[in-house]
Amino acid sequence: MPLGRLELPLAVSVGDPAGIGPEIIGKAWEARHTSGLAPFFAIGDIGSFAPHWSGPVVRIEDPADTLKHFDSALPVIQLHNCLSVVPGRPDLDGAHCAYQALEMAIGFARAGSAAALVTGPVSKSQLYAVGFTHPGQTEFIAERCGVAKNNAVMMLAGPDLRVVPMTTHIPLADVATTLDARLIRQRLRATAKGLQRNFGIENPRLAVAGFNPHAGEAGNMGREELELFEPAIAQIRAEGINVIGPLPADTMFHAEARAQYDAALCAYHDQALIPLKTLYFHDAVNITLGLPVVRTSPDHGTAFGIAGQNKALPYSMIAAIKMAESAALHRLAAADGS
Repeated sequence: MPLGRLELPLAVSVGDPAGIGPEIIGKAWEARHTSGLAPFFAIGDIGSFAPHWSGPVVRIEDPADTLKHFDSALPVIQLHNCLSVVPGRPDLDGAHCAYQALEMAIGFARAGSAAALVTGPVSKSQLYAVGFTHPGQTEFIAERCGVAKNNAVMMLAGPDLRVVPMTTHIPLADVATTLDARLIRQRLRATAKGLQRNFGIENPRLAVAGFNPHAGEAGNMGREELELFEPAIAQIRAEGINVIGPLPADTMFHAEARAQYDAALCAYHDQALIPLKTLYFHDAVNITLGLPVVRTSPDHGTAFGIAGQNKALPYSMIAAIKMAESAALHRLAAADGS
């Protein structure tokens, strides 16, 4: 049945104001009608939009004011004056702005003033320089929401492919020692629950990629599948979760294979992201599973090299806003028992 529309707006943190965040947010607002976007407001420096985007902006003080202005201008909650911001030239002032915008956006989502959280792209190196101590925004949001880092799962999603890297931003040489049966089980449980809560899939079908070529060839190309993956998967199946694998990763992502599962769990970052970005480079979405709030993000970075040149494509931001609304609606429907 149709999910309807949200009563609350979405909160969108601008990210680093020297990157393409202001441009893609502005362009997403321009596409609000053609893309059917729910009302949203941005959080950051209202002055940082002008160097990137020439559309109308309006300063608001409260998320509740979004609906009054959304048809005529992009609503922005002002929190930091980035006086020195120049497109393509990140600095510490912009990093402070990105940090504060993220903090405030989380607060609005947790307080129930925003239906969901969409995060703009940030520069980790700039954030680290102003005291940010987390590997990325996902881990920071999880901590602020009181969620253990292993229970906050990064899923990348396109129109007909969803992938979860069981290990994320670590050296490839560390993957084998980082993966263990407990982590595999945690990722499988969190993914199944996330598909139910955020996508309305009652009985999710999960597929697990093997660690070695050809999924180890029965132990002839490595024993991780036999000794690590198969026992963990068997335990999850015994809990009633629909899981297949471990499967050879090189045959998991063609069209016929993708039709057999709702999400693919992969051993490491590139095993998951290469097929996803090959298929959906411009419109993939990062959604964090396991949080008490809905959080999505465009699946790309700050793109400082093209910032302020009117070259940034807003498709991933548009998709992130649409997915945030859909996930929030699925959660509301589940809470209402409908």
